[in-house]
Amino acid sequence: MKVEESRISSKTRWTIVGLLSASITINLLDRQVLSVLAAELREAFGWSNAQYGYVAVAFNLGMMAGQVPAGALMDRVGARVGLAAIFVAWSIITMLHALAGPGTAVEAVGRAFIGWLPGMSVLAAGLAGFIFLRFIMGLSQCGNYTAGIKALAGLFPAATRARAGGLFNAGAQFGSVIAPPIVVFLAFHLGWRMAFVIPGLVGLLWLIPWLMTFPDKSAMAAVSVKPAGGAVAEAAPAITLGQLITNRKVLGLLLIRVFTGPITTFYWTWLPLYLRTPLDAGGRGMSFLAIGIWAMVPNIFGMTGNVVGGFLTDLFVKATGSVDKGRKIAFTCAFGLGALSATMPFIGNDYLAVIFMGLALFGNQWVAATYIGTVGDVVPQQLAGRVNGIAGFGDNGAALLAVLYTGVIVDLYGWTPVFLGAGALPFMAMLSLFLVLRRIEPARFGSR
Repeated sequence: MKVEESRISSKTRWTIVGLLSASITINLLDRQVLSVLAAELREAFGWSNAQYGYVAVAFNLGMMAGQVPAGALMDRVGARVGLAAIFVAWSIITMLHALAGPGTAVEAVGRAFIGWLPGMSVLAAGLAGFIFLRFIMGLSQCGNYTAGIKALAGLFPAATRARAGGLFNAGAQFGSVIAPPIVVFLAFHLGWRMAFVIPGLVGLLWLIPWLMTFPDKSAMAAVSVKPAGGAVAEAAPAITLGQLITNRKVLGLLLIRVFTGPITTFYWTWLPLYLRTPLDAGGRGMSFLAIGIWAMVPNIFGMTGNVVGGFLTDLFVKATGSVDKGRKIAFTCAFGLGALSATMPFIGNDYLAVIFMGLALFGNQWVAATYIGTVGDVVPQQLAGRVNGIAGFGDNGAALLAVLYTGVIVDLYGWTPVFLGAGALPFMAMLSLFLVLRRIEPARFGSR
């Protein structure tokens, strides 16, 4: 393994981690422009909350639909070309949001695209164009996470892969932290349309160092770190999608993401509204200004969870001398923190509640860092794109349902069952780890 590692310098490998982290920061920034501008767009175009919900669901639907094709693309052309291609695509789509609205060409395309669906012909002005753009944006953005996991599976051995994954995934939380001030500043000074154009345009500069630094597909195959039992890597191209889907270890990876991915989506989507909801309706009753400050805190904790959690996972692997034991200790600790969401209905102090939500996100992002390391333990990088695409399909499908039903549950029963459910999901993920994935080791595809 040391011989293989020596073919690419440590400095280059960690530079690539930084570029991957920057890519997903830009991904989240571009993604959240619409969320930050939601209130202004709803007022300008007369959308109801429910109609705006269609836009959010369209993005999640695109993310879900694109996961497996994006994974196959990364495995076919490699992370260098694959990530560059989808980066250009989502940047252009981000800028196209500036051309949406009533009476635009984007609106006409959107109506042609979704007009055949029941009820879609009576959408509010401008909504069809935004629904169309969000769907294709979801299709393009979903491959970023998969490309990162694929790259790290080949660049880092088990002993350091989790910390590399944590640093990579921290970019997502960082993007969610910086998006509100950047977008508000641009919209206030230049208008909402330029708030879409400038991030999409400036973000394209990332392509220059990426294409200069990351090895092409053939070079990557030569330098890739192989998991124990590397014979699987030789047969990787011949393994079919059906074999992957029906493999128990791949199913275990999928279920871990199904039960933990929606938790982060829940906080990104609903945290500001929960903090703003009046006390008598089960929320925290914070002012709009207070939300601008305190809504960032859990995401900062989550960003820290990626980095610190990744280091802790690698420390556990080293201390136990076992990838299986070390990863499982890390997963168990992280799941326990993630379950703190269930304490929200019982914490009266608003600021303590924000801290506990932060700890829950810390744990959930620690899970993400450990998961990234585990993918490379279970499959070689030649399969990592498709495997993570399968897991991402489940993750985004669950997130879509969470977006759809959280509002319904809150309207009918309040916030308590939502937070109790969010607290229960990490335990479901733990069961998936110990009962489905079982031992963390290379998957065998000759038999189940």
